[in-house]
Amino acid sequence: MGEARAGSGVETRATATVCERPWGWFETLASGDGYLVKRLCIRAGQRISLQRHRHRLEHWVVVAGCGELHCDGIRLAAEPGTTLLVPCGAVHRASAGEADLLIVEVQRGGPLSEDDIERLADDYRRGPELAEDVPADAPADRAW
Repeated sequence: MGEARAGSGVETRATATVCERPWGWFETLASGDGYLVKRLCIRAGQRISLQRHRHRLEHWVVVAGCGELHCDGIRLAAEPGTTLLVPCGAVHRASAGEADLLIVEVQRGGPLSEDDIERLADDYRRGPELAEDVPADAPADRAW
């Protein structure tokens, strides 16, 4: 249910629903043709699955907290102001440090859905049989 602003061609969500996950939560802040904006909170000491997407790229902006971001073999310290562009097909993960990690995520592409997550490793055993020994900086072109 979007709300169009007069003359802007921009669609936004009036209310955000928080979706709980074992690592924390996310909420959708806005969406439109070919984009989706989310806010993710990764709880202290937790991390999202090692994953990739076939139909979208993501741009992450760290707005609070600390931790580490991983993308195709690159490790980046996460602190407020850190940004990371995650290309379509790139293997990536975000991990919170001693404090919760808050990220604003802009997705571009299509279709934009939670079904476009290929989990390569997951601390919470979600998804198909997952390899426990997949490194956080695993290259996208290697079959696990």
